[in-house]
Amino acid sequence: MKSAQLLMALMFMVVGSVSPVLAAKDTVKIGALLAVTGPASFLGAPEARSLEMLVDGINKKGGLKGKQIELIIKDTGASTEKAVSFAKQLIEEDKVLAILGPSTSGETMGIKKIAEEGKTILLSCAAAEAIVNPVGKYVFKTPQKDSDAVIKILEQIKKMKLSKIGVLSSNSGFGNAGKGQIEKLAVERGLTIVSNEVYDKAANDLTGEVTKVKASGAEAIINWSIEPAQAIVIKNARQIGFTGPIFQSHGFGNIKYVEAAGAAAEGVMFPAGRLLVVDTLPKGHPQKTILANYKKDYETKFKPDAASTFGGHAYDAMLILQKGIEKANSLDKEAVRTAIEGLKGIVGTGGIFNLSATDHNGLSIDAFEMLIVKNGKFVILDQPVEKKAEPKKKK
Repeated sequence: MKSAQLLMALMFMVVGSVSPVLAAKDTVKIGALLAVTGPASFLGAPEARSLEMLVDGINKKGGLKGKQIELIIKDTGASTEKAVSFAKQLIEEDKVLAILGPSTSGETMGIKKIAEEGKTILLSCAAAEAIVNPVGKYVFKTPQKDSDAVIKILEQIKKMKLSKIGVLSSNSGFGNAGKGQIEKLAVERGLTIVSNEVYDKAANDLTGEVTKVKASGAEAIINWSIEPAQAIVIKNARQIGFTGPIFQSHGFGNIKYVEAAGAAAEGVMFPAGRLLVVDTLPKGHPQKTILANYKKDYETKFKPDAASTFGGHAYDAMLILQKGIEKANSLDKEAVRTAIEGLKGIVGTGGIFNLSATDHNGLSIDAFEMLIVKNGKFVILDQPVEKKAEPKKKK
């Protein structure tokens, strides 16, 4: 599996595109800034694969406005400096219609101004709400709002009649943004933050931090990060005897974190989109078809890798761009940007998007479900168990 990932990463770095390079007049160039390798490859690699799959499908059906998509993927390695350099190259040299990504919030904030100045559509795959608040004319994002994720967690804590929370967050753009939302929204809901620890995103032991949280009298822990340290927080907290509920951000949506934490992950709760629980959604749910198809297509093409919510963010970015082009009936940047801003009812993997001039994310709190780890799997919290019909007794 690792060798396959390395081969794919090398292909992106050497070729720079996952579509056949055709004559310029026959193509529409779309850029992508993704952390295919490096510390955030768990985000960027599935995003790159998802785009490759979706673009191949679109091209086989005739492309966009009769032009084949030339997808130019730049591997940022989660480096803001690389993202800035590549963004300038995509805009100034490659003349791309739009940029999909970056994978992380820090990178996105680093190129937001560049996209605005270059009047180039940016559809970020990162979660921090600061990406679209305040609204930038050309900047959009596909993951759900981190404030909505925080609210879902805090509502569950209140429901459990707890009031003292310990907060842990990584020193990343995503961690810092979530920390700020928790600090603001917890107070508004009458909850007390008794401990607030920031840790290095590359940490491999967080015993000291979770010990402080436990000593503070916290009744529940909220950890906010997207790094592998999520699993370390869980393991260390249980190792020192913390028995209260542990909540993770929507960045926990990868079963590998559960596997890394082992038995300690049992009972961990977090808000997430519905891809992780698509099999349990009712037949009439508006997202069930697109989620089931994405999961099936991805896992068939990239087996043994499982579809993740992170890859879904890139899928949604391409979907929104495609819908914007169809609505504008044009490949003109300004026309497409305006069309994207007016898209309504777009069913994606992350939710149902309703974009506007004041909302460049377009998802509401209803895009989330609260999930819990049970027997090493993700399930919907408090989901009623369907009763099987009892066999009729023989007379």
